[in-house]
Formats: sequence, structure tokens, C-alpha cells
Amino acid sequence: MELYNEDDILKMLRSSDELLQKKAFGKVVSYYSEKLYWQIRKMVLTHDDANDILQNTFIKAWMNIELFRGEARLSTWLYKIAINECITFLNRQKMNVQVSIDDTDALLINKLESDEYFDGDEAQLKLQQAILTLPEKQRIVFNLRYYDEMPYDEMSEILGTSIGALKASYHHAAKKIEEFLTSHD
Repeated sequence: MELYNEDDILKMLRSSDELLQKKAFGKVVSYYSEKLYWQIRKMVLTHDDANDILQNTFIKAWMNIELFRGEARLSTWLYKIAINECITFLNRQKMNVQVSIDDTDALLINKLESDEYFDGDEAQLKLQQAILTLPEKQRIVFNLRYYDEMPYDEMSEILGTSIGALKASYHHAAKKIEEFLTSHD
């Protein structure tokens, strides 16, 4: 199996040879698909929605690859696109449903519980329910830090938020989740 080398990939993406660009982007898709899928899935919960958003993320990345200047890592840029796609999707979903925030959380929990692809045990389901009670920004920060163990400086680049604010957001999220889990035993 070929090793993924971001410097080599970036050189190929910047090449004037379109076949070389496509080959490089194929490697990007192959390398980042699973990581991005699970990040997206934690935000939108269902397999089908996550797949659609993942596809949109890669389409947007391919259409805008010439705008990638390499100031951040490619993964940071892809996560930023994916998170923005998730936020757009969730906002569109809220507008389509036109329900209160509490009802939106209940709707997401219901989606999670009825998702045939969710194979978590009861503890995982409780944790996901707790995460769904968080405000959107805290939910994103918690997922990036807890599941992906993403460093705060990388999160800061993706979300455009200070490291201090991210640490506070994660701390508040963890407290709320702990309170939820202890009160729902």
C-alpha cells in the first residue's frame, strides 16, 4: 500500500497535469474519507446524511482546490469544509422542520435511536443523547476533542475561535454531559 505524503500530494494537486491532479485528489479522498465521515456522522447522526455531506465536502474541496494556499494542513481545510457543510445541513433541517430547539434535540435523538446503522450499546446511546443536548458549537468542540483528540490549536484554525474559548467550551460541554449522565441513570 502506498504511503500518504501530504507534501507529495500537494505538489501533484498543484500540477498542470489534470490526470495527476485527479490521482492526487483520489488519494486525498481515500485517506480522509473515514475520518471525515465519522466527524460528520457525530454531528448529523444518520449514515445517509453523513454520506451525503461527506460527498458534498469532497465536491466542494475539488471545486476549490486552487484556493487552498497551504497555510494550514490539508486536513484542517477539509475539516473546516466538512463542519461548515454540517452546520449548513443542520440549519436547513431546523428551518424545514420549524420546531423549537428542544424539539430539534428530541428529533435528533429519535433519529439516532431509529438509525439502523447505529450499533452502539446503551452507554454509547446515553453519551450521544447527552452530546445532543449541547449547543451546536459546544457539540462540535466536544466531538473534535473527545473523539478525534484534536489539538486545540488545530481546532482554532478550523473553527476560527481562540484556544482559550475552545478550552472553556470543552470544559462546559464535559460538565453538561456529566450532569446529564448522572441525572439520567
